[in-house]
This record gives sequence, structure tokens and C-alpha cells, in this order.
Amino acid sequence: MSANITLMIDEIIENHRDKTWCREGDLAVENVVDAENFVKSVGFAYTLTDMRWACPSLYIAVCGRRDARMPKNVQKDPESSHAWVLKDEILRRGKVYYGKLSNKRAAFIAPNLLASFYKIFSIPEPEEKEKLSAEALAILAVLREEWEMASSDLRKAAQISNRTQFSKAIDELQGCFKVIATNVVYQPKFTYIWGLVEGRFEKELLEPVEPITKQTALKEIARAYLSAVGETACGDLAKITGLSRVDAGIGNQSLVTEGYSVKLGTGIYRLSSLAIR
Repeated sequence: MSANITLMIDEIIENHRDKTWCREGDLAVENVVDAENFVKSVGFAYTLTDMRWACPSLYIAVCGRRDARMPKNVQKDPESSHAWVLKDEILRRGKVYYGKLSNKRAAFIAPNLLASFYKIFSIPEPEEKEKLSAEALAILAVLREEWEMASSDLRKAAQISNRTQFSKAIDELQGCFKVIATNVVYQPKFTYIWGLVEGRFEKELLEPVEPITKQTALKEIARAYLSAVGETACGDLAKITGLSRVDAGIGNQSLVTEGYSVKLGTGIYRLSSLAIR
């Protein structure tokens, strides 16, 4: 393949991402409704990552340009501050999912994709005692009684004296889609309010007439990611979503079988609509 064709293909992908990631000035996200619509259009997105990550993010969409890079001092940067404020508004409104994935990265998930993530990453209640830590189980027990609780109160009620252990358990519960932040409060002191995922997104997680299968869930997660990025490099889907390499491969290959994408090499997939033949 010549260098000129390589550059042309790269520009095709960049142009695609300009539109899907809102990297063009007139598409930039300005308010919370814009932000929610952005998440719904891409399926899922990170919160404050920049051009160095192969994934759409709220910060990039707020910046509205390709070269968006997080500054060292985010508190004084107007774009990162605005993205942070929008994140809080999205969290409070509860129209799209916000939480940490199993890879510990904070992300937004569109309502129509939430059931697919839940199918892959959630832990059935009968398996919780076997798979969750003692701290996570204690937090879960409290929230199933109280429904919502601020971090400090929840830590005391769960009898977890160590703050690091509490944070680790909260991340663990977010990663398996058990617990979600439902609000954030800054006065009199900063704290998150925690609740149950099933409490906030009960409608989205109700079993349809035909329950979603694991393969369908993997395919839909892969579809959302590929639709947003245009082309994936080897290992991207697993790294970005927290899927295992095996599950990511199943999702990607399902799209090839469907004709939605083409495989260009080991772990490299491109949208069929963007493929140069």
C-alpha cells in the first residue's frame, strides 16, 4: 500500500471521527442536552480523556477540535471545567448512565446500550457472595436497605473504616454495574450520593420478551465502538470497554459476519461504509 493511500485512509477515519466525536466547531457540545445527545449518538464515551485515547469523550466534544489535550492544571482550564460541570449535570439528570467501567475508567453509556454492558459485566445475585469482596457486599447490603446514601454515611453504615478499601469496593461495584452515583454535592463538603443501578435504570434493564444473549451484547458493544471510531487498532475494543480480548474478538468478528465491518489485519477492523476497495 502506498504512502499516499495510507494518508488518504487515515484522513477518512479522521473525518469520520470529526463528526462522531463532535470535533468540528459547529458540532461542539455546549450544554447538558447537547452532552446527552452526544452520548446517545456514540453509544458510550469517556469523560475527560483527550486525543491520546482512541475513544470519544465529553472533554473532546466540549473542545470541538482534533488536538484536544487535557492541561496539567484542569481546575483553571475553562474547557475541562465545563466538561466536569456537564458531567455533574448528566449524573444528576440520570438520562444516560455514568460510572466507572471494569477498567476503572469513568464513562457514559447510552440507554439503548446499557443492557448489553449489563449482560456482560453484571454479577447475578446468587453469585455475589462468591465473586464480590466483603466490603462490596457490605455496601450493597446497606444500599438495598436505604436505596441512596452519601459516601461518608455509607462507609460508616457498611462498617468500613479504611477509606481506600471503601473506594476500591465502590469501584468494584461500579465495574459490575451494581452501584451508581446518583448525585454529587459540593457544600458543605464534596461527596457523591450512591444508589443502585437497577433503581435508576430499571426500565432499561428489564428483560425483553426475548432476553439478550451474550453474543448479541458483545456485537452491540463492538458496533457502538466501531461506529464511533471508524476503525479499530489491535486490542482497542478490549482496552476501551474493559472486555476480555476473547469477548472483544467475538464482538468484532460478529460484525464482519454481518457485513457491518471488514477485517484489515489481526485485530484491525473498519466500517464497511468507510472501506476502500
